[in-house]
Amino acid sequence: MSMMRQSHNCMLRLGLLVLVGITIVASNGHAGSAPDSNPTAHSSEQNWGKKLPSASRFTVLSLFEDAAVRDDETGLVWEKTVETTEMSWTDARAVCADKNVGGRKGWRLPSISELASLVDPSTRSGPTLPAGHPFTNVLMDVYWSATSVTDNPKNAWLVFFDTGKTTFAFKTITFHVWCVRGTMPAGQY
Repeated sequence: MSMMRQSHNCMLRLGLLVLVGITIVASNGHAGSAPDSNPTAHSSEQNWGKKLPSASRFTVLSLFEDAAVRDDETGLVWEKTVETTEMSWTDARAVCADKNVGGRKGWRLPSISELASLVDPSTRSGPTLPAGHPFTNVLMDVYWSATSVTDNPKNAWLVFFDTGKTTFAFKTITFHVWCVRGTMPAGQY
């Protein structure tokens, strides 16, 4: 076989190995690790089209000292005990960015779609969360999202956990904050 043909075959094999490697990383979110070996690996595995029963939807994470909860429906990791202090949108973003939950950093304010994903519209009393949820300190009140209003960036979207409704308000008003860990959807700030 000619030297040129050998070089071409070698390049094809290398390209195939790279493609296989990319497929493996894309399928589990982490190169060289089993999906269950890292509790945050699931944050890249969003199952927004799947509806899990309330009893099996949430997993309290022991590797986070039981201070965080993975939503197995969305793949997001939420702080288990929610802050009860109200603050402006800017302060809420800063608090999440500096947060240490279960010995882990990397928290952020959730997008409006992420925050609203916790709402169970069929809940009639208490916070509008799915029955049997493991969260504590969730008030029947208003929580900030990271999502600014597109045509008025002085406002950001909110979720009312007493009614499950969403709306927006000026970023200078004070509301509650609930931090999340996981990949932020594009265009949500």
